Amino acid sequence: MSEGPDQIDLSRVAVHTITCKPLSLRDLCEGLSARGFGGVSVWREAIDEAGGTAEAKAIVDGAGLRVPALVRGGFFVSADPEERATAIDENRRLLDQAAELGAEMVVIVPGSSSDVPLAEGREHVTRGLEGVLNHAENVGVTLALEPLHPMYAGDRSCVNSLAQGREICERLTGGRIGVAVDVYHVWWDPDLEREIAALGKAGLICAFHACDWLSDTQNRLTDRGLMGDGVIDVCGIRGMVERAGFDGDVEVEVIGERYWAGDQMAYLDQIAERCRSAT
Repeated sequence: MSEGPDQIDLSRVAVHTITCKPLSLRDLCEGLSARGFGGVSVWREAIDEAGGTAEAKAIVDGAGLRVPALVRGGFFVSADPEERATAIDENRRLLDQAAELGAEMVVIVPGSSSDVPLAEGREHVTRGLEGVLNHAENVGVTLALEPLHPMYAGDRSCVNSLAQGREICERLTGGRIGVAVDVYHVWWDPDLEREIAALGKAGLICAFHACDWLSDTQNRLTDRGLMGDGVIDVCGIRGMVERAGFDGDVEVEVIGERYWAGDQMAYLDQIAERCRSAT
C-alpha cells in the first residue's frame, strides 16, 4: 500500500446527498454541521425534494456548509444530433442551477450508447463540453469530468480512465474544466499514480471522491462500500492526489443500499470515524 497522508480534518470533508439517501436535505445538513463536516455535494434529486434551488440553498447556507458540487450533468453521447444538442442545452441550465446553489462545480458523467463506438462517443463528449465551456466560465462554475469504471463503458461512460479524461480536458484548454478522481472508478488502473501526477502537473484535478469497492459487490450501481469496508487503498490514493497538488474537499460518495437500510445518524457517525481512520 502507498504511504498515506495525515489524518483528515472533517472541515475539509463534504458528503454527497446520495450517501445518506433516506435523509432529507435539511436533516442531512443539520447532521453534517453537528459533526463538524464542512460541506455537502448536492444531487439534483435532493434539490427537487427540498422544493427547488432557492430552498436548497437556504437549507445549506443555514447549516453553514459549502457546496463543492452539483451532481450530475453530462450524458453527451447519442447517435441522434438533436439529442446531443438537447444535452448541451440541459447542461447549460444545470450550470445556471449550480451557480444559483453556490456550487463550485458540476460533475459530468460522460455518457455512452450501444449505437456509438467508444472513440466516437469520446468525440461527442469533447464537443458537448466545448458547447458549454463558455457558459461555465460566464457563471463561474467548473466542469468536473468524471471517468467511470470500464464496467460502465457500454451504457454510462465512454471515458473510462484518467488518461482519457485528461486528453479530453487538454483539448479544451483555457476554461473551467478538470477531472474528478473517484477512487471507485480508477483504483484498478495500473498507471494510476502516473496519471494522477500528470493531471496535477496540468492543473486538472478538480475533485476527489472517496468510497470503497466491496469484494462481494452485488450491484454495479448501488453497492459501493464505505471507506475501510473494501479493497481500495483510499488513503494511498488521497496521498497521490495531494502530492499532485490537490488541496480541495474530500467528497464522500457512497451509493450503497446496505448502508441506506440502517440508522442514518449513526451512519454519519461511522462516516466521520472512517474519514479519520480510512481516508
